[in-house]
Amino acid sequence: MSGADRINVAVVGLGKMGVSHLAIANATQGLKVTAVCDSFAMLGNMVEKHCGLTYVPDYAEAIAQPGLQAVIIATPTRFHDSMIREALARGLHVFCEKPLTLSAAVSDELAGEGVRRGLVCQAGYHNRFVGTFAEAKRLLASGAIGKIRHVHAESYGPVVLKPVGKTWRSQSSEGGGCLYDYAAHPINLMNWYVGRPVECIGADLTKQYSADVEDAVYANLRFHDGVTGQVSVNWSDETMRKMTTRITVWGDEGKISADRQELQVYLKGDPPPGYNKGWTVRYITDLTPPIGYYLRGEEYSAQMEGFAAAAAASSSDYVNDFRSAAETDYTLELIRARAFAEPPAAAAMGAPAPAPRQRGLLARVLGR
Repeated sequence: MSGADRINVAVVGLGKMGVSHLAIANATQGLKVTAVCDSFAMLGNMVEKHCGLTYVPDYAEAIAQPGLQAVIIATPTRFHDSMIREALARGLHVFCEKPLTLSAAVSDELAGEGVRRGLVCQAGYHNRFVGTFAEAKRLLASGAIGKIRHVHAESYGPVVLKPVGKTWRSQSSEGGGCLYDYAAHPINLMNWYVGRPVECIGADLTKQYSADVEDAVYANLRFHDGVTGQVSVNWSDETMRKMTTRITVWGDEGKISADRQELQVYLKGDPPPGYNKGWTVRYITDLTPPIGYYLRGEEYSAQMEGFAAAAAASSSDYVNDFRSAAETDYTLELIRARAFAEPPAAAAMGAPAPAPRQRGLLARVLGR
């Protein structure tokens, strides 16, 4: 692909994910990184010196670069709203890390603005590009397990294993905490499979090591058409080597369970091609399309290649648009609101009934 056919893109935010996106975007055939932006000048200058990319410390100046067509935003969540608005106002396609914003209403508004301007707006929920999760989506959409009854979304990992100093991930005002930074991933898959929930009927956000944010998330959800769901996420699980995400879906005609490595499918009726009646197990190696560059996992490159292709075609048909990210933000808000809901007053509940008195042997003999 010639330079004239590539999308000129700026990478904003040079933290862990930003540097990953920079490396991948720089190697993606349909993209050409023309500038990087970060408030930390020492880091930005190092990238400029060693990578030959223009470093621009000011965001407004960075997205005003001549010929720029797109921006990759990998900053703390609280900056996403204003940065996306400025980028859309300049007619730029936007790839933004998750969660999209700290308000579902704001995320939905940004999604609508992107559609109105005919721009590609993609959120960084990379699990939708994992072969096993994508195949589970295809099977569910085809009705392979019949009417869906229940979905269980879970993730565990060793992120916070001791009290730590303040970073943006340890502050709720920055979009940190297990709910927004960690649980958003399996919840986004849940939304992909069964849509937006109508109600959260119970939730707990518990702390183990953190002071300002939660370390674990547990919630019960209700969806349309009687579907129920459960969320179980803990980022203080030292038994895990790295983040592990699993989604399990039960239906009238079977069950599907998927994680990063394998897809387990149980079918009662006539199976679709490639599957058996009863159990079938398929592996990520058989379900992953080829990519042009590998870093961290094929899904990270696949999502960037998808963004490049959609931006080049100004397509409205792509995975992880802002509207779907807004559904996840809404689900996160439901869980948070339920977790912090005030319990009923003790007086309104009435005094607890006294426990029945245990009768001893002599009392039973004498009938007392």
